[in-house]
Amino acid sequence: MTAAHRFRLRVHEALPSTSDLVARLADAGEPDGLAVLARRQTAGRGTQGRSWEGPSGNLHITMLLRPAEPMRHAPQWSLLAAVALADAVAPLLPDPTILSLKWPNDLLLGGAKAAGILTEASATSEGGIAWLSIGIGVNLAHAPEVPGRRTACLAETGIAPPVPEVFAEALLSAIDRRRTERALEGFGPVLAAWLARGPALDTHLAIRRQGAEIAGRFAGLAEDGSLLLASGGRVHAVASGEVA
Repeated sequence: MTAAHRFRLRVHEALPSTSDLVARLADAGEPDGLAVLARRQTAGRGTQGRSWEGPSGNLHITMLLRPAEPMRHAPQWSLLAAVALADAVAPLLPDPTILSLKWPNDLLLGGAKAAGILTEASATSEGGIAWLSIGIGVNLAHAPEVPGRRTACLAETGIAPPVPEVFAEALLSAIDRRRTERALEGFGPVLAAWLARGPALDTHLAIRRQGAEIAGRFAGLAEDGSLLLASGGRVHAVASGEVA
């Protein structure tokens, strides 16, 4: 599963949070292309301020990028990471059709959460991206409980789970390929790849955000990565939230 990529992978036995370490290094001037992996993570962070359990045998990794782009493009990178993650996971599965993507940042196996993505960015004074981090947690060997959610891991599909460092090489290679594709062809191919693994068009969805819930039918994704929801004869672009 080893593959070529341009990332500099640093492996730690244990860290509180790979994303916290990458943020500190980014603020100190670390260049584009760093990837930090922890074999065990003791204070991992997910979206909506949730904690993310990080036992040995699962993947806990964060990448540092410095794309010379406006901050409004930052959400595209979360979707690119999800597509690249699916690229790396699908060949391992006896039945790849159980894999799907949930907006904005989850990979599911049989409808149960098997991976999550946390993208964070810092802006320049001109409104550009100073740095962007992509934190990814993948349940390779274990499926820790998440309140209110079903969880799954690759081991439950009947395969021997890959060693985290070995899987990281395949993931970093996939992200590198998708990053090159985006640079050459724009965001369109990434968007199409996400939609191929996302919910079917016209699926009824409910989005929770800021204590409220918006319901409608899935109408695709906007160019900036927002979810499009058709309701009441209009199509609404939802930039953030959680699919219920």
